[in-house]
Amino acid sequence: MLGDTPHAATNALIHRLVAQAHPLVVSHGGVSVGVVPPNTSMAVRGALLSGADAVKIDVSSSTDHVFYAFHDGTEPELLGVEENIQTLPAATIAGLSYQQRNRPGHPARVERLASVLSDFRGKDVLFALDRSWWRWPTLLKVLDGLQMTEQCLLKVPAWEFSALGKLKAHKVKYPTLAICSTEEELHALPLHDPSINLVGVELIALDEDSAWFDPDVVDALRAESLLIWVNSETLTTGVPLFAGFDDEKALAHSPSAAWSQLLELGVDAIQTEYPWLLHELRRLRA
Repeated sequence: MLGDTPHAATNALIHRLVAQAHPLVVSHGGVSVGVVPPNTSMAVRGALLSGADAVKIDVSSSTDHVFYAFHDGTEPELLGVEENIQTLPAATIAGLSYQQRNRPGHPARVERLASVLSDFRGKDVLFALDRSWWRWPTLLKVLDGLQMTEQCLLKVPAWEFSALGKLKAHKVKYPTLAICSTEEELHALPLHDPSINLVGVELIALDEDSAWFDPDVVDALRAESLLIWVNSETLTTGVPLFAGFDDEKALAHSPSAAWSQLLELGVDAIQTEYPWLLHELRRLRA
């Protein structure tokens, strides 16, 4: 069982998904092609039809505390406005749309987070909610109302001790994924503290000298009953998330070149922009 015994019921969906298919295929923002924008209900449907088991959703908030499925900072590119969505009220955000995805009489609106999530309530799909930790506990109370605890995996940097404290103080113990770059960050985590449901770790590696490439270290993580998650997205910043074993390599060379070493390490989940490619590689190696 992944995670600690006190949280077994909450973590049952994650455990079941990993048992059914390993590693989990995690789609970043859903599949956004054609007229479908990222971080929308249709993008999630596209991801599931493309073989994803989980979808990573970005979280933003209006000034009046309405939450949206949107990656703030991409407004000029996606919405055609310079203002950051976090500086706008919900009434203004309601009038924004994804400029390259609009059709006559069918504007592609920014979708509210609760709307996207609730479309999949009770289904075997896991949502990894990112960029939300500085909005706790307000967001946590919104999630409480959705009654989707086992479907919402909260991402948080391991060094955000204040955010971790807010999770400890919150009554509902959401599955939590701590983002770790070093063993020191890992060891500072409150593992096995029943007041927080730390079910897994997302491992960040700049190069192959990282401890995360040591099979003994990975085995030790597994011995702690932790879900081991790797992000293979290729960032425009040029900073590698896992030593260049990424989506760009999957396209430029082959899916096997990008992901086979990760599979051999035994990671439990891989986040990608190309879930169908990872799904097919997983099938071929089964």
